[in-house]
Amino acid sequence: MTDTGARADHSPDTDARQLADLGYTSEFRRDMSLWANFSLGFTYLSPVVGIYTLFAVSLAAAGPPMIWSLVIVGLGQLLVALVFGEIVSQYPIAGGIYPWARRLWGQKWAWMTGWVYAIALLVTIASVVYGAGPYLASLLDLTASTNTTVVCALVMVVVATVINLGGTRVLGIAAVIGFGTEILGALVVGGWLLIAERQHDFGALFDSFGAAPEGSYLAAFLAAGLIGIFQYYGFEACGDVAEEVPDASRRIPKAMRMTIYVGGAAATFVCLALVLAVPDFGAVISGADADPVGGVLTTAFGSFGAKVVLVVVLVSFLSCAMSLQAAASRLIYSYARDRMLPGSGLLARFSHQRGVPPYTLVVAAVVPTVVVLVSGFSEDAVTKIVSFAVLGIYLGFQMVVLAALRARLKGWRPAGPFTLGRWGVAVNAGALVYGVAAIVNMVWPRTPDAPWYDDYLVLLSGVVVAGAGLLLMMTLRPYRHSTATAGDAATAGEAMTAGDAMTAGDAISREGE
Repeated sequence: MTDTGARADHSPDTDARQLADLGYTSEFRRDMSLWANFSLGFTYLSPVVGIYTLFAVSLAAAGPPMIWSLVIVGLGQLLVALVFGEIVSQYPIAGGIYPWARRLWGQKWAWMTGWVYAIALLVTIASVVYGAGPYLASLLDLTASTNTTVVCALVMVVVATVINLGGTRVLGIAAVIGFGTEILGALVVGGWLLIAERQHDFGALFDSFGAAPEGSYLAAFLAAGLIGIFQYYGFEACGDVAEEVPDASRRIPKAMRMTIYVGGAAATFVCLALVLAVPDFGAVISGADADPVGGVLTTAFGSFGAKVVLVVVLVSFLSCAMSLQAAASRLIYSYARDRMLPGSGLLARFSHQRGVPPYTLVVAAVVPTVVVLVSGFSEDAVTKIVSFAVLGIYLGFQMVVLAALRARLKGWRPAGPFTLGRWGVAVNAGALVYGVAAIVNMVWPRTPDAPWYDDYLVLLSGVVVAGAGLLLMMTLRPYRHSTATAGDAATAGEAMTAGDAMTAGDAISREGE
C-alpha cells in the first residue's frame, strides 16, 4: 500500500489541471481541510447516533457479546474504504459513488448505482432527523407525541439546510464542531460510566446471559450484528465533496481511513461503557427494560446531567443530518452536471456567492421533509420506506466494489497517489465478499410469525427502489443526453501511470544536470 501524503508544494492549479484532465471545470471552492473532510465523514458515521439508536435492540437479541459485531463489521468496511480510497485517488470528482461507477463501468451502471444510493441517502436524512425528534422534545420538556416528533424533525432539517447553504467553509467548521462535541461527549460519558457506573467486569462480554434460549445463538448474533452494519458508513462522504478539498487525491483516502479508525474506536468505546453499566441484562433481554440507554444515563448523571448529554446527542444527530445532506446534494449535482437527470439544467446551477449547488440542497431538504410528514399519517409507511435506507447504501457500495473488481480484471491498475499495489485484487475481493454477506444478513427474514410481506420487508423495499430506477432508466434513457466520459478506468490509468513515469524520468534527468 502506498500513500505519499499531502505535498507541501501542492497548488490550486494542480487540482484544476487534474480535474480538467478528467473532463471537468470545478465551480466549488477548495476550502475544506483534511480535518474538516475527516470530520464530515465522522459526523456522518456518528458513533453516538448509531449506538444509541440500536443498542437496546442488539443487546436484547444477543446479550453483551453483540459488541464484537462492531469489530467484525469495522474490519469489513475498512476493506471497502481502502477500495474507495484507490478510486477517489484517481477520480477526485464531486458526487463520489456515481462518478466512480461511471468511470469504472459505464453510464447505465452509474445511473443505477447513483439512483439506489441517492434514494438511500435522502431517506436516511429523514430517519436521522425523525430519530432526533424525541431527544429534542425531551430537551425542551415537550409532551411526547407523533406530532411533536414531526415538528422537531422538521426543525432539524431546516437548521441542517441553513448550515449547508452557508458554503463549504461553514460546512467544514460545523463538521469540526460536531466532531469535537461528539468525540468529547463520547469520551466523557463513556469514561464516567466505566469509572463510576460499571456494574460488570469484562468477562460479561463473552456471556450471552440467556439470549436466544430457544434458537441458534449464531442467528441471534447475526441479528444483533445489525448495530455494526448500521454503524460503519459515512467514510464515503469524504469523497462526495472531493472538489472542495485541496490535494484531494492524497487527502481523501487518508480521511476515509481516519473515519473508520476513529469512528469505529469511539463507537466501540461508547458501546462498551453502556454494556458494562446496564444493571440487569435479563430485563433487557426479556423486554422488561425497553430503554436501557435512558436508564443508564439518568442514573449516572441525574436529570440535569442527562440534559447535558441530550445536548451532545442532538449535536450528533444534527451533524449527521448535515453531512448526509451535503453528500446527497453533491451526488445529485454530479448527476445533473453530466446531464443524467430530468431537469438537469436547473439542478446543475451553482451559486458562486455561496459556493454550493442550491437547488440540489433544496431537493436534499424537501424529500426528507416529505418522508417525515408522511410519518404523521402512517408511521407504518415510513417504516417501510426507511427499511430500505441502509440496504440501499450497502447496495450502492457493493455496486462500486463490483465495478472496481471487474475493471481490475479487465486491466485497470489504479493510478492515483494512493494504491494498494499487489494487495489490490485480494482487498477488492474481500470487500465484495464482506458486502454481499452484510446485505444477506440485512434482508434475511427473522419474523416468521408476521405476514410474509413484513418478514421480507427489507428485501421487498430494495427490489421496489431498484426496480423503479431500472424502469426510469429504460423509459427515460437519461444517459442519451450525457457526453461525459464513461468506462475509461483501464485506459486512463495507463495514461496517468505513463505520465507519472515520464515526469519522474524528467525529474531524474534534471537532477543529473
